[in-house]
Amino acid sequence: MRLLAARLRGFAALGPAEEDHWPALRMVLGVGIPTVALLVAGHPELVIDAVFGGFAGMYGRGANRMLRLRHQSSAGVLLVAGVGLGSSLSALQAPEPTLVLAEAAFAGLASLGADLAGFRPAGPFFPLFAFGACAALHRADPGVATAVALASAVFAIAIGASSRRAAARRAVRLPRTRPSLWRAGGYVLAVSVSGLASLALGIGHPHWAMAGAAVPLSATGFHGRLRRGVHRVVGTLAGLALTAVILAFHPSPLMMGALVVVLQFPTELFMARHYALALLFFTPLILLMTRLALPGPAQTLIADRAVETVLGVLVGFGVILIDAGLRRPARV
Repeated sequence: MRLLAARLRGFAALGPAEEDHWPALRMVLGVGIPTVALLVAGHPELVIDAVFGGFAGMYGRGANRMLRLRHQSSAGVLLVAGVGLGSSLSALQAPEPTLVLAEAAFAGLASLGADLAGFRPAGPFFPLFAFGACAALHRADPGVATAVALASAVFAIAIGASSRRAAARRAVRLPRTRPSLWRAGGYVLAVSVSGLASLALGIGHPHWAMAGAAVPLSATGFHGRLRRGVHRVVGTLAGLALTAVILAFHPSPLMMGALVVVLQFPTELFMARHYALALLFFTPLILLMTRLALPGPAQTLIADRAVETVLGVLVGFGVILIDAGLRRPARV
């Protein structure tokens, strides 16, 4: 009982606040200004590309300016590559199994790149998500989507480089000298199995399952990975409830774009302190920008996201258990 109570306290505990509002403000500007520009220009379908490019500003949040610039530039390359490759496959109308396997291969390569750069947030999640989300759209001109993502990434990086402020916490970096093929293989396995399982079950958005499978792998330690997966499920389900409330008011594209910008601030404010709480805001952000790019029934969108997230996290847990079993020393 005491162990369970301790686990629950650990799940609910907020990390220390260390000037998180500054990187959150940078993110609002980096994502918000391109979003507003696209909405004014009458291109809400491109907001998703601008947001993914602007996610480059998430990286290196606790670092000094030069290190932040290096992290954000590396992240920008992977994010723009994810948008460009995913959009290209969408324009080619690649079969869904091909999309799944291509995203799994990209996850492995992005994992190696994330290790080499020592990303914080760790892992290839956001480039992987960009790849899958853009591959799922009905794209006619991938060049435009890639250009929008590139411009947004450059803008976000410029904002990061112009700010001298760094959070009090030190940037946590993964080892840069030897990217882990073992870790990359875990991502390839988790992403491919979750995507193919989603296709077999006939669920409409397999890239959400693939993203969910990748999330637990980015944490450190066996229990840390399990906790991250639970955070993913709980935070996403809470965020879906908030999304249902928002969509019940049938917001206009302009209002949805404004909410994408507004929700970016609390997402980044809590991302390093409590992952589930950050997902309360990140989930509607993602679904709103998805609806701007590809309108569809709200109920289907919400239901698919819930099922895909649970499926993906369960597959991620399976890979974690396999990893723990293979790493355990054999008893003589």
